[in-house]
Amino acid sequence: MMIMSNTKRIPPAYVGFGMLTPVTIMVLDRLPRHNTGALVREFSEFVFDDAAIIACALRQWGVPTGMIGTAVGDDPRGHALADQLTEWGVQGTVRFSKDIKTPMEVNVSDKTGARTYFWHRPPEMLATLDTADLSLLDGAQLMYADWYDGEHIVRAMDEANRLNVPVFLNLEHGHKNPNLLKKYASRVSICQAVTDAAQLGTTRSMLDTARKILRSGIRTALVTMARAGCLVAQDHHAVNVYAPKVKAVDGCGAGATFSAGFIYGYLNGWDMEQSARFATAAASLKVTRAGLQMFPVDEIQALASRLRVQHLTFKDNQFHKISGMISARQQKLVYEGQKLAKIATDRLLPKRKPKEKAVKAVHEARVKRKVA
Repeated sequence: MMIMSNTKRIPPAYVGFGMLTPVTIMVLDRLPRHNTGALVREFSEFVFDDAAIIACALRQWGVPTGMIGTAVGDDPRGHALADQLTEWGVQGTVRFSKDIKTPMEVNVSDKTGARTYFWHRPPEMLATLDTADLSLLDGAQLMYADWYDGEHIVRAMDEANRLNVPVFLNLEHGHKNPNLLKKYASRVSICQAVTDAAQLGTTRSMLDTARKILRSGIRTALVTMARAGCLVAQDHHAVNVYAPKVKAVDGCGAGATFSAGFIYGYLNGWDMEQSARFATAAASLKVTRAGLQMFPVDEIQALASRLRVQHLTFKDNQFHKISGMISARQQKLVYEGQKLAKIATDRLLPKRKPKEKAVKAVHEARVKRKVA
């Protein structure tokens, strides 16, 4: 097995653990009918899965990151993936094996921003996580793992626990399995979940999911609902952040971008609300264009400062709304971000043409003023 290692400089604050695979994103107007085709409007290629996406996103915001991943094939796709991680500045070791073939994932995004994906996760490739070097965790401030990498993540989580490195677990809809949640709860500090596989749950299901995670003993629960925003709960307090209206182009990587945004806030010592706002804004901006290029921090903060939030308290195993609560930090963000937020919003939302009656009314008012 050949090894390519990025030179380690500053110890990574974030370390991702999981699958490494290249992905191709295709943006269409609509999915074709069976046995027909569709014109691809644009496409992009970058490194997948979520652990690697987060590592690349955080690098663009100036955070030192590392990646402990599966081995890849000793083939052109595998070497191109390693080169991309090096280009992004992600630390870690990429292992090449002649016994496996580098897989490929294909994501198709339609004009609503929804994605249909096709992935290849051979067991022999996932098994290489069991022999991955975990030394990159020493000195890290957070480790990330995905539940769909299966039993292979337990060894890394246990090592992170031994080193007192907090673990961020993306559990998605895995919380529906109570045994799985119980198994991971003692190893995890932050858990991100969805109400169901398609993130189409109700507000009630979002609250129920967060409650389930908190009751398991996990301190921080993040529940995402795509365009409906998110709920972030910690101890006895929760905040529901409503997503802004944007023109979606590509939803691929939105969940990982949300994770990256929250982790960015966590690593900077932000409070729960500020981190949740930033994560929601980052994910909302991400879907407005295809690819892995993140928006700058100041543009994300500008949009984050304008998002609508609802505070809740977790008491007697129930969430209760708190009316009229606006934090001092929020007021400061709103004040500092007004100008930048207007610029960001203008870029995202197409200008609406005034209705004919409204134009006529404005014209008549001008004429009356001149006559007077």
